[in-house]
Amino acid sequence: MQTGYSPPDVAQTVRRTLVQKGDLMASTTFSGPVTSTAGFISGSDSLVSITADTTLTSAAHAGRTMNLNVASGATCTLPAASGTGNTYKFFVQTTVTSNSYKIQVANANDTMAGIAVVANDSDNSASIFETAAASDTITLDGTTTGGILGGQVELQDVASNVYRVLINQSATGTEATPFSAAVS
Repeated sequence: MQTGYSPPDVAQTVRRTLVQKGDLMASTTFSGPVTSTAGFISGSDSLVSITADTTLTSAAHAGRTMNLNVASGATCTLPAASGTGNTYKFFVQTTVTSNSYKIQVANANDTMAGIAVVANDSDNSASIFETAAASDTITLDGTTTGGILGGQVELQDVASNVYRVLINQSATGTEATPFSAAVS
């Protein structure tokens, strides 16, 4: 029997190795549920600036926040809805002053289901607008349908041909629904 020998602490060795290889998790892909004991960290890579018409892809835009940053408006076209669970978030960083911000589905088969909660500028109340069965486009015009600094839109690909939508925003004048059926 050896004297003065103590077995190595395997857990400590693994922790030390992972710390030394800090970039190990940066490009790891998981399949299935993931639990983080220290929280998930998001940074500048989670933000995408939209300054022109954009066709979104799941690889470049899913799970990210698109900052709407052009006063003359822009159209964002979502990927075809197939039930991926992917989420697309939009934040109005620049109030639209001409044209509109539009968020639309990829094809005439896709629709949106959900609501828009709109803060009324004339008092301390809100208007709630529901999608119609054929809603496929969100139009934020900078006044009555939103598109004002601070507005938020979240869409999730929940099923084949269906996006769930929730809009929280403010509007001016006589508030109106931002939803329509415009994709053919």
